[in-house]
Amino acid sequence: MKKILITGGAGYIGSHVIKELLKKGGYDITVVDNLSTGFLDTIQRLQDRWGDFRFIQMDLGDWEKVDELMQKERFDEVIHFAAALVVPESVENPLKYYLNNTANTANLIKASVESGVKKFIFSSTAAVYGEPESIPSTGISEEAPTAPINPYGHSKLMSEQVLKDTAKAYPGFKYVALRYFNVAGADVEGTIGQSTKDATHLIKVAAETALGKREKMYIFGDDYPTPDGTCIRDYIHVDDLALAHIEALDYLEEHESDLFNVGYGRGYSVKEVIDTMRRVSGNDFKAQIAPRRAGDPAILIADSSKLRSSTKWQPHYDDLELICKTALEWERQLSK
Repeated sequence: MKKILITGGAGYIGSHVIKELLKKGGYDITVVDNLSTGFLDTIQRLQDRWGDFRFIQMDLGDWEKVDELMQKERFDEVIHFAAALVVPESVENPLKYYLNNTANTANLIKASVESGVKKFIFSSTAAVYGEPESIPSTGISEEAPTAPINPYGHSKLMSEQVLKDTAKAYPGFKYVALRYFNVAGADVEGTIGQSTKDATHLIKVAAETALGKREKMYIFGDDYPTPDGTCIRDYIHVDDLALAHIEALDYLEEHESDLFNVGYGRGYSVKEVIDTMRRVSGNDFKAQIAPRRAGDPAILIADSSKLRSSTKWQPHYDDLELICKTALEWERQLSK
């Protein structure tokens, strides 16, 4: 049985990956989370529905405790989610992002190498691409220039570089960096979902507004160079993203370190998402135009052909209505 560490596993994406690992079997799972944005209830739901694993409340900023844990447990694999990820906040408070996302990640990588970890899966982001000058019809590929326009993207790109240099220096250590596009929706079986309070993610905010938890929502900018003036994003269902992590672990069995985009290769504007949520909820809720947010590129769409051709990953939930429905149903659960 492989020993695996999941950092940030009480959070949104990490919890869905834990679910897939428990369903697959063959893993001795330890989850570390400081619960700053994660939830004990999520851990309990996973254990009640899918099986037991160990949970440790710990901050990755406590480097001594991290080192102790890694040396004691001697994990075979690590999947690293723990990070701060709100773009506007990163502009206002960049040091938080460089310390939390880059410095703590570098220390975790160091502790992983020193304790004999063989595989490291890193939660990266499409924000590393910044504002591309042009986007092919197939989307942004991994070969596109990296030019982040906010500290969040910079903090993740720096961590990718640490991984790249470390893998070169230590041949027994391999990694995959997964560059997420816009993750949305909830577990199709209804066990877990995004529970973050004061969320900024468009689809969750739209679901909250559709259910009356918010009086209205905002569209941040309607003057972008897009067909309807609002930002376009590639929305991937969280269960499909979770499966990409499982495939990344399998990929490293016979391949060297690499990085992959994870998305569907199609984009929807903010207005299209809001219209879809209105349709699935049956509520014509209010969406008010507001000024642009700092650090938001106009268009981000993934070319995920490399992931599809290199691994066995294939999307199962590439459907905006389904994504909105699962997000809405989870939001209803949170209201109970």
